[in-house]
Amino acid sequence: MRDSASETAPERRAHEGPYDLAVVGAGPAGLAGAVTAAELGLSVALLDSSAQPGGQYYRHPDPALGATRPEALHHDWAAFADLRHRLDSGTVTRLTRHHVWTVVREDGGAAEGGEDLWAVHAVTGPDGNGDGDGDGQRPVRVRARAVLLATGTYERHLPFPGWTLPGVVAAGGAQAMLKSGLVLPGGRVVVAGSGPLLLAVAASLASAGARVPAVVEASGYLAYAREPRTLLAHPHKLLEGAAHGAALLRHRVRPLVRSAVTRAHGTDRVEAVTVSRLDRDWRPVPGTGRRIACDALAIGHGLVPQLELATGLGCATRRAADGTHALALNALQSTSVPGVYAAGEAGGVGGAPLALTEGELAGLAIAARTLGRPALLDGARVRELRRRRHRLRAFAEVMARVHAPGEGWTRWLDDATEVCRCEEVTAGGVREAIDDYGARDTRTVKLLTRAGMGWCQGRMCGTAVACLAAGAAGAPQSPPPERRPLSVPVPLGALAAVEGDEEAPTADG
Repeated sequence: MRDSASETAPERRAHEGPYDLAVVGAGPAGLAGAVTAAELGLSVALLDSSAQPGGQYYRHPDPALGATRPEALHHDWAAFADLRHRLDSGTVTRLTRHHVWTVVREDGGAAEGGEDLWAVHAVTGPDGNGDGDGDGQRPVRVRARAVLLATGTYERHLPFPGWTLPGVVAAGGAQAMLKSGLVLPGGRVVVAGSGPLLLAVAASLASAGARVPAVVEASGYLAYAREPRTLLAHPHKLLEGAAHGAALLRHRVRPLVRSAVTRAHGTDRVEAVTVSRLDRDWRPVPGTGRRIACDALAIGHGLVPQLELATGLGCATRRAADGTHALALNALQSTSVPGVYAAGEAGGVGGAPLALTEGELAGLAIAARTLGRPALLDGARVRELRRRRHRLRAFAEVMARVHAPGEGWTRWLDDATEVCRCEEVTAGGVREAIDDYGARDTRTVKLLTRAGMGWCQGRMCGTAVACLAAGAAGAPQSPPPERRPLSVPVPLGALAAVEGDEEAPTADG
């Protein structure tokens, strides 16, 4: 137990009694869900690991940097400005720099009318470094009648020779550096991978002063033409793409489609990359490699929903069109576990407009359930939200199919290529486990090589190991999410400080 004198005011409120709703994640979906529920009369706690609201999409500079126009690096900043105003002027309890490590069901007991509650366990401290009071990370428990998971994504990584060189960064990481730190990853930056994020990253970097010699897209954009009805239903997406294209044209950025960075060169830092043409299955075409000089490479092959908290609760998942796993949700954003809802990328990657829509819909659904007012779900507002969600989800499915990795990408890897950076496991080591010891799945490969057992817990290498384990006949899919008692690393001291009357989570099976 910790001394209440060391608690912040929001933390003291977190211990006073159950909230109607605990929201995990302060990105677009979490913000929309929190403010919607609070405006309908619910008591809401909003937990996020960052010090500022907005998540990865609305990441913005620290006020100390003195940025005069943070909106210049964002699309649809007005939507975030509105949400932040409603958050600041409302009654939501904000618990910033709170890293949630598990959610468990607990018996509410007679004091709560016998209803079951959810206990959201978190530790405080910026990025795991404590909060300056000398005590390091501190445990916090938030109890609530319902939980909304708006946990966002992490980037999918497909390794290649040289990807561990300094100067090679994730595409989203490059954008985060620019948005939050107002810095560039380099002066001459190649942007590569697959997905619509590449265009936004390249346009942002070029507008901020970087030289972008090429945008290297492994898929092609003509595949969108196979879905004309979906495209016509989203004219704003066409306009957004045209705006990015115009920015790239203005800065003389070359787009290279059906191509990939298959090797990075350098000693102390990346100095050049080899770009190869790909066939339709993403196999490099022999003899097509050419070098492009650069001092940084921003690379990304899409996003993976972050599901650790949800799968730890036993929430059902589905396979998305791009090979990743997402939560299976009903028409009102409820998971398969009653009382647990999800919104945004956890239900499948779809972008900020979809996340905002689903967050608002979830807030309404939770309010209707908590307040016993089913009429809240019968109005025009909910009907419009559901129509918008259906339309945006349809476009998201098209994007997922167009930019899904082809199975031939593993041909980029020589045996010396590190696949698992945390444990320094090479592609050759994984292939040895498969060819010589009979491994046929990621779990067996992990047991034989330690791939995926490091600090990132497979977030960096999971897709690569799964593809290698599947072999030539395997689809390029992310591994099924595992059910784990802890979703992030937690100091033993924080676990030991959990109140004695609470049962610690245990692994399934």
